[in-house]
Amino acid sequence: MKYHPDRNPGDKKAEESFKEVAQAYEVLHDPEKRARYDRFGHGTGPGAPPGGGFTEAEGFDLADALRAFMRDFGGMGGGFGEVFESGGGRRAARNERRGRNLEIRLPLTLEEIANGAEKVIKIRRMVPCSECKGAGAKQGSSTKACPTCGGSGQVRSVQRSVFGQMISVTTCERCHGEGVIIEQPCPKCSGEGRVRVQEEISIRVPPGVMEGNYIPLRGMGDAGVRGGPPGDLIAHIEEIPHPIFAREGEDLITELPISISRAALGGKVEVPTLGGRAKVTIPQGIQSGQVLRLRGKGLKSLQRSGTGDLLVRVVVHTPTKPTDRGKALFTELEQLADSQVPPPHRPDRNG
Repeated sequence: MKYHPDRNPGDKKAEESFKEVAQAYEVLHDPEKRARYDRFGHGTGPGAPPGGGFTEAEGFDLADALRAFMRDFGGMGGGFGEVFESGGGRRAARNERRGRNLEIRLPLTLEEIANGAEKVIKIRRMVPCSECKGAGAKQGSSTKACPTCGGSGQVRSVQRSVFGQMISVTTCERCHGEGVIIEQPCPKCSGEGRVRVQEEISIRVPPGVMEGNYIPLRGMGDAGVRGGPPGDLIAHIEEIPHPIFAREGEDLITELPISISRAALGGKVEVPTLGGRAKVTIPQGIQSGQVLRLRGKGLKSLQRSGTGDLLVRVVVHTPTKPTDRGKALFTELEQLADSQVPPPHRPDRNG
C-alpha cells in the first residue's frame, strides 16, 4: 500500500519498490520458489534469470505486480484483509482505551538513599468501576453489535482506479473499534468503566538511587476505559539536600574545619558519617583544601557491587577576632614560624 502507484503517481522509485515487494511476496508464498531461493538466493541457481534483483529484466513488470496485489490483497477475503480482520482493529482500539501514565516526584533523604526505603504515598487515580466491573454497562443490561461496523470494529472503504480497486480498513468511529454499543451506561461511571479514587501505594526504593533515576510501577497508572489496559506509575527520584554531606556518585563529601594549631600538629579527630561518627588522622602540617578519604563510608552502588567513600575536605580555620590572649600566642607563633615560611614564588600551571 505504501508504494502503490495510485499513492505515488509518477514516482519511478516507488514503482520499483512496489514491484520488488510484490515479487518478493510471489517468491515467498510459493513453496517451490521459496525452496529454490533458500538454496541459491535470488538471481542464482538453476533456472534463475540473469542480473539479480527484482527488475523488469526478470520478466516481472508493473502489470505482474498489480495482478499479484489484486489477487491476494484486493478482494474482500484473504491476504491483508484477513490479517486486519483477525484483530488488528480490536488491538488498536484496546491501545486507544489504555489508561494514561501517572508521574510523581519521590523526595528522599540521603539516609533513605543509603539504606533503601519503603515509601507509602497517596495518589488519585482511575480504577475499574466496582459496579459494572469495568464493562461500562448498567447491571442487567446488555450490549449490542455496532450497526456501523457490524461488530468488527473496522470500516472498509473501496476506491477504484485505472489499476483496479483498493481497499482501506479504518477503526470504526462510532464504537471506536470495540465492535459493541452500550445501550444503558453504568450510572456510577457514566459508561467509562472506571472511577477516580484516592489510594495509598507502597514503593520500594533500592539503595543507591540518585536524582534523575525513576521507578516504574507497571499497571499502577490510570485504568483504561471499559477494560482497556492500565497505564503505569512513574516515580521520579528527588534528593533532599543534606545539611552536612554533598554527593558525587557513590562518594560523599564533607568539609572539616580545623584550627591552625591542629593543622600544624596533626592528630586524630572525629568526623560525622551517615551511620554515626568515625575517627580520621590529620597529618602534621596539613594544608587547607587537602582531602582525606575514608574507604567504604559512602553510598552503595545501584549498578554494581561495592560502596563509595567519604571524602573529608580539610579547611584550616583562621580566627577573625582573636582575644588578647590569642593575639599574644599568635604573635609568639609568628616569630617561631617565620623562618619556616617559604618566599614568594611563581605558581605552577596547576595552581
